[in-house]
Amino acid sequence: ASFFAGIGGFDLGFERAGMETVYQVEKKQFCLDILEKHWPDVVRDADIQEVNADDIPDAEVWAGGFPCQDVSLARMGPRKGLRGSQSGLFYDFAELIGERRPQLVVLENVAALLSSHSGRDFAIVLRTLADFGYGLAWRVLDSRHFGIPQSRTRVFVVGSLGGPASAGKVLFEPECGDRDSEKGRSDGEKSISPFAVSVGDSERGIVKKLAHCLYAESARHTGTDWSRNYVSYPDGRVRRLTPLETERLQGFPDNWTYPLREIANLNTLDSARYHACGNAVSVPVAEWLGHRIVKELSAELLSGRTQAANSMERSA
Repeated sequence: ASFFAGIGGFDLGFERAGMETVYQVEKKQFCLDILEKHWPDVVRDADIQEVNADDIPDAEVWAGGFPCQDVSLARMGPRKGLRGSQSGLFYDFAELIGERRPQLVVLENVAALLSSHSGRDFAIVLRTLADFGYGLAWRVLDSRHFGIPQSRTRVFVVGSLGGPASAGKVLFEPECGDRDSEKGRSDGEKSISPFAVSVGDSERGIVKKLAHCLYAESARHTGTDWSRNYVSYPDGRVRRLTPLETERLQGFPDNWTYPLREIANLNTLDSARYHACGNAVSVPVAEWLGHRIVKELSAELLSGRTQAANSMERSA
């Protein structure tokens, strides 16, 4: 079940991992159109504040990237945090979780959630889920480590009724190595930032090897954060990324955000596609999480069946 579904980043990634999407909630009309295009038969609601918990189809996994506008540092002003009208929709989501208590919950938001109101907002998120009986794990993941050339850090929280160990198995690999080992060396050449390396050619344009995080909206930028992400040419011309390029930077198939219903004004269409991509969950990150969730829930199911069988044997 997908909440604040956007254009279906969680949904597509989880389906690639073997799950089935049975329910979606999304308010923006453009995103609803994209969801209808790709999931025409899925039950869908438009306003999480009007959702009745009993009407949500049964699902073992609930996922939601609740709005980040009030916690994001990109807004360049005071952050209202969970007191804001947008990010405060977390409470409506949490109420539904408490009523239905799915086996596993995945939350996603900007990493700035960790510092909002000196960490108190993040503590509220954790305490709320813990009070519902969920064991918790959280981790900041960067899309650049999942096969796409965009530096996009997001915090993911996993809550499992199987306890904190179960949640931890989804987010953490015991085989992790020391990614920062190179930084400790005193000799050798200093590594070059991928933001300072350009790739491309004179015909198709030149871009940074690693894109900065795509912002859907902020106080300084509209559409996409193209003051930092742009294509340049040797003759001095500069252009912003196309919607197709932003789709690829998020791991979506080409033209994923091209809507069913025609939008005649090209600038309006492009702006809607930019915003949708900037708000989305990176598909490869969701797919990685999905595979780990499927593995963990399968292990829990097998363990439950084994315990039940052993209990029956003892009773016999």
